[in-house]
Amino acid sequence: MAASMNEIMKALHRRKSVRVFTEEDISLEDKRSILEASLQAPSAGCQLLYTILDITDPYKKEKLAQLCDKQLFIGKAKMVLVFCADCRKWLSFYQEAGLEPRLPGPGDLLLAVEDALIAAQNAVTAAQSLGIGSCYIGDVMENAEEMKVLLQLPQYVYPACMIVFGYPTKQQEERKKPERFRVSDMVCENSYRDKSSEEIREMFQGRTGMKAYEDWMEAFWKRKYESDFSKEMNRSMEVYLKDYAVDTVFHGFDMLKGVE
Repeated sequence: MAASMNEIMKALHRRKSVRVFTEEDISLEDKRSILEASLQAPSAGCQLLYTILDITDPYKKEKLAQLCDKQLFIGKAKMVLVFCADCRKWLSFYQEAGLEPRLPGPGDLLLAVEDALIAAQNAVTAAQSLGIGSCYIGDVMENAEEMKVLLQLPQYVYPACMIVFGYPTKQQEERKKPERFRVSDMVCENSYRDKSSEEIREMFQGRTGMKAYEDWMEAFWKRKYESDFSKEMNRSMEVYLKDYAVDTVFHGFDMLKGVE
């Protein structure tokens, strides 16, 4: 880490996922500070197209742990926030003004997801500044039907991500952060460019342990891309995306008024 980095830059480089927490509670003041920091995030048109669910019910935390691939540390976290992409609330604002808004489309959903994730990263950074660890849980998008019931998610509200927070144990503090790729591996100037065979192998040089590139990549492919949880995420996304299908968007205002 460069000695000339300021404190924010140092914090960003040091931050890593924390999955084991101490028993120390997060104070209400710090929790409020983290939530307030989330709201300071940039937002498309200053619409804040998200809603944050603060999960305090122990049953819901345990159920979330089960639904998110049985990651039991979720239930032990001192703070659990679900950042929902919310394409619903502005519809009610428009209706209150006597307007007849169109129904949300795929572009609205993606814009709301961007807003939700930017706010979530603000929360993570704020927590890091307070000595509080965090871990993103992407698996919250799985098991759509059960998740909708558990979190009482209405139409046009999608759980973009979940973050769990707590004070890291000594082991977690000392655990080495996984090494990131180089800037040159991740940045293309001006336009997208596929990597050559040589560039790909150079990118992974020294990252595959004792395994050949092909063997390491096959194991990773099976564990991640072809995993059951990855397939379930795709299935669940199809459930959420039904609300934003093109043939649904143009059914008219009467459909929206009937949404519960």
